[in-house]
Amino acid sequence: MRIRKTYSVREDDGGRTIRPVGRDAWMLDRLLAAGDAGTTSLETPAPRVSHYVWKLRETYGLDIETITEEHGGPFAGHHARYILRSTVVPIAERAARADRAPAAAPVGAP
Repeated sequence: MRIRKTYSVREDDGGRTIRPVGRDAWMLDRLLAAGDAGTTSLETPAPRVSHYVWKLRETYGLDIETITEEHGGPFAGHHARYILRSTVVPIAERAARADRAPAAAPVGAP
């Protein structure tokens, strides 16, 4: 089952609602949890972190800063740190489902 979540994006002109699905929702949750420290693919392992960030920017219009950081070790190089700059608030799942039709009563229910 794919993750489906609803978020409120607060902006100067009021705001909007977004509904990312799957790894897009997962990545947005990771960015929210990381706060101002941000996160990297080293801290949040996933197959395509940079792609999920790109989709959050391009598809959902979120402001996500990229900072390039150097790292040492046997595979020295650099990596990106992603920091969510948009104000995003998760909408409670119960509230997100309010616009759906009520579930059918179980078989045999009064």
